[in-house]
Amino acid sequence: MDLGLRGKRAIVTGATKGIGRGVVELLVAEGVNVAFCARTPEEVAQAVEAVKRPDVEVFGEAVNVRDGEAYKAWLERAATALGGCDIFIPGVSGGGGMDSEKNWVRNFEIDMLHTVRGCEALMPHLEKSGSGSIVIIGSTNAVETFAAPMAYNAIKAGLITYSKQLSQYVGKKAVRVNTVSPGPIYFEGGAWEMIKGTQAKFFDSIMKQIPCGRMGTVEEIARIIVFIASPASSLVTGANIVADNGFTKRVQL
Repeated sequence: MDLGLRGKRAIVTGATKGIGRGVVELLVAEGVNVAFCARTPEEVAQAVEAVKRPDVEVFGEAVNVRDGEAYKAWLERAATALGGCDIFIPGVSGGGGMDSEKNWVRNFEIDMLHTVRGCEALMPHLEKSGSGSIVIIGSTNAVETFAAPMAYNAIKAGLITYSKQLSQYVGKKAVRVNTVSPGPIYFEGGAWEMIKGTQAKFFDSIMKQIPCGRMGTVEEIARIIVFIASPASSLVTGANIVADNGFTKRVQL
């Protein structure tokens, strides 16, 4: 199936490793011109070198998304470098943790504010596209109780609500907004690899709750995100797509 992505322009945040990196690699493979960022200049440079192709534009720079002004300035540079923006995928996250109040501040600034600032800054470009698409990264932690009362879980739930409301607000401007909520995704250097090594009993308890007996991969979740971002899913907006290999037990009617 042709996703209709060739020649599109996408901006992705947090894309040197994990899900964000998988998304960028797939977008480039589909012929999308891509701009992405992460905090470490060396990692960004290495990622640009690894994913670049002669037939697409790849623009990467280091930026801390917690610095609102620097982040918004980077978004404008990225849109200028690409000649506009058709797709925005805010992928940076502060991650889990519940050791102190700093987790709430970190997750609010990184997960929530970076997403909202990005959507607002890029909305003029997405409107000009005529077929703009935003895919926000949620989590199954937001749709069911999970582990403990963490900032990550609550802020991700807030992002799902924001995504739905934004989709209603900008739909008349031909901009779609959706959320993809992954379940446990295992990859080298990721959170679940760390948990497996440091909290083996907890890791095993999660594995027992997955009917198919395995966690998802970066490639699997990236394919879903890219499909939802693409014109091939043109009827889908305001949705929260749960991709968890059966991990969650809720019934969504």
